[in-house]
Amino acid sequence: MDTLLLECPGMEDGGRFPTVHTGRGEDRSPEFLIRGLSPEARTLAVTLEDISHPLFRDFTHWLVWNLPAGPKIPGAIPGGKKIPGLENARQGLGYGLYRYAGPKPPKGRRHRYRFTVYALDRAITLPFPGTKGRFLKRAEGHILQRGSLTGYFE
Repeated sequence: MDTLLLECPGMEDGGRFPTVHTGRGEDRSPEFLIRGLSPEARTLAVTLEDISHPLFRDFTHWLVWNLPAGPKIPGAIPGGKKIPGLENARQGLGYGLYRYAGPKPPKGRRHRYRFTVYALDRAITLPFPGTKGRFLKRAEGHILQRGSLTGYFE
């Protein structure tokens, strides 16, 4: 499986999360620039996970899928099960209920977070409620590529 090359303007892989994309800022989803996308890719999906959560391993903060495949994922995706202007895109359950919910660890604690972008060969239909586990199970065999970025916030 080829790796997607991801860029997130204002955030370096392994660096600090920009406050604007956190629960202590505007809690706005970031934009992603994608390089090396397979021509067979039809849709994209994104997860945001807290990979240092003390109780829940890889705690899901955000799940969005069926984004149109292309070189850019727009930032500031509005909340809702369906996303206006992105016809087939859907958002699932996580810390953000059908919306982006950025990092917001307890004050004085530093957590690490991971965005993963998946390129798929088709759209994915999920039964209610859409969760990361259900998405990954349904996407099995359809994921062409993936790439990730990590960051920290305290």
